[in-house]
Amino acid sequence: MAQINVIGQNGGRQISLDLPEANANLLHEVVTWQLASRRRGTASTKTRAQVSATGKKMYSQKGTGNARHGDRTVPTFVGGGVAFGPKPRNYGYTLPRKVRQLGLAMALSDRQQEGMLTAVDGFGLDGKTKGFVSWAADNGMNGTESVLLVTDDAVARQAARNVPWVTVLAVAGLNAYDILRHDRLVIDAVALEPAQDEQAEEEGAA
Repeated sequence: MAQINVIGQNGGRQISLDLPEANANLLHEVVTWQLASRRRGTASTKTRAQVSATGKKMYSQKGTGNARHGDRTVPTFVGGGVAFGPKPRNYGYTLPRKVRQLGLAMALSDRQQEGMLTAVDGFGLDGKTKGFVSWAADNGMNGTESVLLVTDDAVARQAARNVPWVTVLAVAGLNAYDILRHDRLVIDAVALEPAQDEQAEEEGAA
């Protein structure tokens, strides 16, 4: 059972979460799925039917001493169409919801085990970048590590968005990939407490 200390204006308590042990294979699967879903898939090439050129035969079939050719749109000529080239497509695929949820829980577990998970209840900021930098320094963040700030506090997001070593997300955007690509996770305590309540309900029902 992981014990997560809550800091901030309304801190001073602990959140108990039963986080699974991180599994590299499952995390790789979740991250691969997430990055595939983000791919735009807009690469496109023209086939010989789409190239703008005359369809007239280049020269006579016989008597020139050259190889036999038809029009110039074939892939063998510069400016011709592309054979088997990319077309717009969707790279996304379906991953079971339970696997996605488990991957997110494992990413949280990995940061918690490394001591890089910080839960905050009340930032008490004024929306100024200077104020956030001062708050971060008071809590052991001095810019030597990348930080993912996940909060629904609009003032805190405004204060942190111009800090180069901080990435800002709303709680609804929390995902395994962004957690794993940052050194430290700073998250609203309220985002972790629903999971704590669900675990308590499951234990009570059992």
